[in-house]
Amino acid sequence: SKLAALFKHPLYNIPIPEVTEKDKLFVVNPMEKFSLHSSGSDEWVSSSKAETLLPTGKTAYDTYPAWLKFHVGINRYELYPRRDPVMPTLLRDLATQRIVSSVQKSGGTQLKLIMTFPNYGQALFKPMKQSRDQETPIDFFYFSDFERHNAEIAAFHLDRILDFRRIPPVSGRLVNITKEIRDITTDKKLAKTFFTSPAGNVCFYGECSYYCSTEHALCGKPDQLEGSMATLLPDKTLAKRRSWRSPWRRSYHKSKKAEWELNPNYCTQVRETPPYDRGHRLLDLIDMTVLDFLMGNMDRHHYETFEKFGNDTFLLHLDNGRGFGTHSRDEPSILAPLQQCCSIKKSTYLRLQLLATQPYRLSDLLQEALATDPLAPILAEAHLQALDRRLGKVLVAVERCLAR
Repeated sequence: SKLAALFKHPLYNIPIPEVTEKDKLFVVNPMEKFSLHSSGSDEWVSSSKAETLLPTGKTAYDTYPAWLKFHVGINRYELYPRRDPVMPTLLRDLATQRIVSSVQKSGGTQLKLIMTFPNYGQALFKPMKQSRDQETPIDFFYFSDFERHNAEIAAFHLDRILDFRRIPPVSGRLVNITKEIRDITTDKKLAKTFFTSPAGNVCFYGECSYYCSTEHALCGKPDQLEGSMATLLPDKTLAKRRSWRSPWRRSYHKSKKAEWELNPNYCTQVRETPPYDRGHRLLDLIDMTVLDFLMGNMDRHHYETFEKFGNDTFLLHLDNGRGFGTHSRDEPSILAPLQQCCSIKKSTYLRLQLLATQPYRLSDLLQEALATDPLAPILAEAHLQALDRRLGKVLVAVERCLAR
């Protein structure tokens, strides 16, 4: 296994600082219990008064469901540890646990569902919209592109191989539209959008600002539908998150350009603006830039952090569905933060160099990681080859910076 060898490499065993109580997202309180919110929301809240609850503190850690162990393990330095014993169980739960509730997630441009399991775990379901070998049409704007379920799965594994570990765990799953969505949903708006197509397939389209119409309906075969299941982060009532607008955000306008596209010295003003004027925030953002360039994701307008940890913490790489849309062309503008700032973490650069060598070739590692997913193969071969090509371009960009 190339993956096993990679994770044994010294570059993947750089210790994180000692985690103190204040560095943990949650300090388990024996008196505190968790319950589903009673107000009709599907999010988690804590409640000391609820009944039929999943207790935490008074119950042995070993008895926690995998999703709760994942939440309890989050700290200032990482979303999950490198050799996380919980990960295989958590990914298996996402793929196999019985679904007891399916409702549409509000907001966003495209249809997503929140699914709940009997152990109170929850996942974000993004349904399949196009086949593995379809490329984003060349005339599509990045902001009207489809979100791809296989991109979410591949992004999680790529993020882990790069040793960022900032994307919540994702697994592929084959869902029965009839039994696991239509028959159990309490979402009246969603329920109204189900129909049977002329071919006899069960379809639905939900409500959203893009691609939610009968012309863009999601149809099963006859009711089986692929999708990605992403572990939900702790509810914001328990762990507040702060959303940050990316300084290299695109204009989201058909003809206007953003300031960073017009000003080659743009990074100078970013470096003088909090939180990029101190600490490792700018370097973390450049890590995210590298991830996005490798995936071809142009849609990184925001990122999030856990509020508890202030500015001294990792960035959450959420919403990666617009990655892996094209393999035949690369988007050099994604690398603007790296090229304009000429900065990168030494550890990231050394790992990227390692992933360009034959024993640890990035495409081989990702292919091995994705082979374990229930929906494998996840990426077409051309996307894997594009990864190696793009990795070479990242290294060239760093070498040019070093030469300067």
